[in-house]
Amino acid sequence: MRTTIDQAGRIVVPKALRDAMHLSAGREIDISYADGLLVIEVVPADVEVHPGTPGELPVLTAKEDLPVLSSSTVRDTLESSRR
Repeated sequence: MRTTIDQAGRIVVPKALRDAMHLSAGREIDISYADGLLVIEVVPADVEVHPGTPGELPVLTAKEDLPVLSSSTVRDTLESSRR
């Protein structure tokens, strides 16, 4: 997809790409330059680890509100990773 850079150096990320990466206004991203490409990555969420009771797994809780993870998103991600 093509986009432009404005006078202030801002790049508009097309909606289809924002949707695919689950990006919304205010979401932190990392941007880097590697092998002639700009690489955009979502910043991993800060989490708190709550130990489970003996014999159970710990529970991770995000310190910030995150986008809802729907079953269709999980299914689509699994399908795309299997191709």
